[in-house]
This record gives sequence, C-alpha cells and structure tokens, in this order.
Amino acid sequence: MEKKTNDFLVTEPVGRLMGKYAVPCIISLLVAALYNIVDQLFIANADYLGSYGNAANTVVFPLTVVALAVAVCIGDGACAYVSIALGSGEKEKAHRAVGNAVALVVLCGIAMTAAFLIFSDGLLTAFGGRVNEETFACAKEYFFWISVGIPAYMFGQAMNPIIRSDGSPKFAMACTVAGAVANCILDPIFIFTFRWGMMGAAVATILGQILTAVLSLWYLLHMKAVALERSSFAPDFSIARRFLVLGVTSFLSQISLVAAMAAINNMIRKYGAADPVFALEEYAQIPMAVVGIVMKFFQIVISIAVGMAAGCIPVVGYNTGAGRKDRVKALLTRLLVCEAAVGAAATVVAVGFPQQIIALFGAANESAYYTEFAVKSFRIYLCMMTLATVNKGCFIYLQAMGKAVPSMVISMVREIVFGVGFALVLPVFLGLDGVLWSMPVSDVLTFAIALAVLVKIYGELGGGKEAGAPGRGFIDASKDRRTGAVSKEKTA
Repeated sequence: MEKKTNDFLVTEPVGRLMGKYAVPCIISLLVAALYNIVDQLFIANADYLGSYGNAANTVVFPLTVVALAVAVCIGDGACAYVSIALGSGEKEKAHRAVGNAVALVVLCGIAMTAAFLIFSDGLLTAFGGRVNEETFACAKEYFFWISVGIPAYMFGQAMNPIIRSDGSPKFAMACTVAGAVANCILDPIFIFTFRWGMMGAAVATILGQILTAVLSLWYLLHMKAVALERSSFAPDFSIARRFLVLGVTSFLSQISLVAAMAAINNMIRKYGAADPVFALEEYAQIPMAVVGIVMKFFQIVISIAVGMAAGCIPVVGYNTGAGRKDRVKALLTRLLVCEAAVGAAATVVAVGFPQQIIALFGAANESAYYTEFAVKSFRIYLCMMTLATVNKGCFIYLQAMGKAVPSMVISMVREIVFGVGFALVLPVFLGLDGVLWSMPVSDVLTFAIALAVLVKIYGELGGGKEAGAPGRGFIDASKDRRTGAVSKEKTA
C-alpha cells in the first residue's frame, strides 16, 4: 500500500503549520517536564520528606537529564533528518534513519541503566548529594528506582520527535500526556496512602514512562509517511552519523545543563557552608532545594520555548529539503516573536509572584529562611528569561535547517563556556548570590552572539524560492530531487 506524502508542509500557510505542530510539541514537553515537577510537588508536601526529599530530587534530576540528552540527540536528529529526506523525496533514507534510531536508543537505554546502578554513590556525590546524610539517603532511594526505568524513558523521549516527523504531532502529544496523567494519579497514592516515600515517587514516574513507551512502539508499527521494514533496523553507520550530527545541538543543550547543575549544586554546597544560616545542619539543604525549584520553573518555560522551535523541525526540514527559503524565513520570524513573548510573560510571573510559586512547594512547612532565599532566587536567576527563550529558539531552528555546526557552537558557548564558567567564577566574588547571577549574565552574552548569527541567516534566506520551484535536498545536493509542482499559496 502506498504511503502518504507530507507535501502539505510546502502548501499550507506557515502560521497554520506552526500551530498544528508546535502546540502538540509544547504540550508534550510540558508534560514531560511535569514528571519531575509533580514528584517534587508531592514530595515537598509530604511531612515525612519535606525539604530533604526536595533536595534529593534536585540531586537526581540532572542525572535523568543525562539520559534525556542522549535520547533527544537520537530523536531530534532523526526527526530533522527524516523531515529533510521526505522533503527531498528520499523515502529509503527516511525509513533507515528511523530504524537505526530505534535500535540505537534501545542499546543506549540499557547501557545507561547499567552505568547508573553501578556508579550510583559516586554520581550522587558528584551532584551534591552529600549536603547532609538525610538528603543522601533520600537521593539514593529515588535514584535506584529511576535508573530501572531509564530504558522506557529514553525510548519514549526519542520516539516523540520521530512520530512528529511522520506527520502525527497530536499522537506524539497523546503518548506523553498519557504517561504523565498516570504519574499524577499514582504519585499521591504511593506517597501519601502507601507512604512509600521516594520509592513511591519514582515508581509512579516509571509506570507513566512505560505507558508512553508502549504507545510509541504501537505507532512505529503503524507509521504513515515512513514504511518500516526489517532492513530499516540494519546498522547503517553513514545515516546514523548524519542524523546524530543534527541531534548534537539537542544533546549539548541538555548535557550542558547537567554540567551547569553539577557546578551549581557543588557551589551551593561549598558557599552554603560559609553562610551563617545555611551552615547550620538543619538548614543546609535549603539552598539546594530552592534552586532546584527555581530550575523547575525555568524548565517549564524553556519547555514551551523548545516546544515551539522543535515543533517547527518537520516543517522547516521539509521546506529546506524542497528549497523553499521564503517559507523557512517566514516561519523563523514568527518563531522569534513568539519566543520573546513567552519569555517576557514568564519573567513577569517569576519576578512578580515568587512567594506564590514557592508556596506550592511546601513553604508553609519550612522556616522563613526557605521563603526568603526562594524570593531572591526567582528574581535574580530568572530575570533574563526573554533572552533565554529567544536563544533557545535560535539554536533549534538552525538545527532544523541542517546548520548543525553554528547551532552546536552557539549552544556549547552558552551552556558550557558561559553556563558552567560563570557558575564557578561568580560565587568566588558574590558567594551564594554569584550562583544566581550566573544565569542572566550567560543569557545576555549569548544573545549578542545569536543576534549576529540571525542577521547572517536572514541574509541567506533573502532570495527565497518561488512557490512550486524544485529545491536541492540537504541529504545529497549533488543530484536533483523530486520536481513535482507545488500549488501556489500564501507563505504568511
């Protein structure tokens, strides 16, 4: 049976396509972010866990992001590659890319679980878990069970963008939502009714992730634009290398977050011990718990920013493959405006209502120092979210266009050079406050670089193709792609 094509990606108005693809992607990423946040909400409000459990959650979170980094490298890279291949009429390469991505993420998931279980104590220590003994015990219990579920988690996260590239953004969203709903239902049962503590929070998360993985697997057997065959799963190192290159930016944006969190957690532990209040044993976990909550709020905002940009990947990739520069440019403009609007709205909420936010995370059960440090953290750490969202959109859009190198370089500068560097240097001069200022300073400097790159990209896109003109494919520009005419339409 003949598979359908995705030619509508070069005929429908780009504004409509952005809504069609970006909204489900935003919801998918928001729901994925809520897995950890929901755990933290219930943990924070459990009187037998409180800020110790919160701090433990903050310690484990970056380690789950390591697994996510590998998954999105495979999934986002394959999504971009498959979209460009389909736009260029190369269905053979598209199905091989999907098959290789599936095989690769399964192998990586198993390897990641083994590594986490073998080196758990050392990893938790490296991420600040020994701030006090109670925090370390909670972190160890939570991390064990989360590690067991890593293969299902990685599979679901990697398949989500691949499902979008096949023209089914709503199903991709449904997979993630189903797992998150299961997690939300099971968390209070396991934590409050069964009183399973950190294990309960982790097991609820694992069961939700398994549900997402099962739904994703079902879709792979019923794909629309890509016909999977047994040969799809045969190792093809040439194709795997190409889609992994396209996924490097996604990998760096996540793994560098891990590096930044490791630096931040250890600086919090070091300079918190020098603080007259947080040096006390009963308050030592507060800075780590609070910064973890601030990061979770930021994660919600950045999930929207990433969702808007990642949702555009199939549209951008297909139009790039079809040579439609006019549509690529129009979509870029819309995306940047939307990214700035989201960042501005989030900044107003974070700076204007920090007490209301922290109240959701058990502030009523904690000392006044907890709320006081939280208010300061929200107002400093998140004051430049407008630039942060625009920066993130820029990274991902470049990736979708097949411009892996500039996307990777800017992302690395932001997350590693600035993100880690300032987190290590500023506390030397500003103490705990230096940890908080590392974020806005990094985003201001990154925006200056991104702006220069955007000016260059707009220049390159200036001479867009006329509607219906055939383009050159990214996958192999040495030969002509499909030359079927495309109907005239508006690009706005």
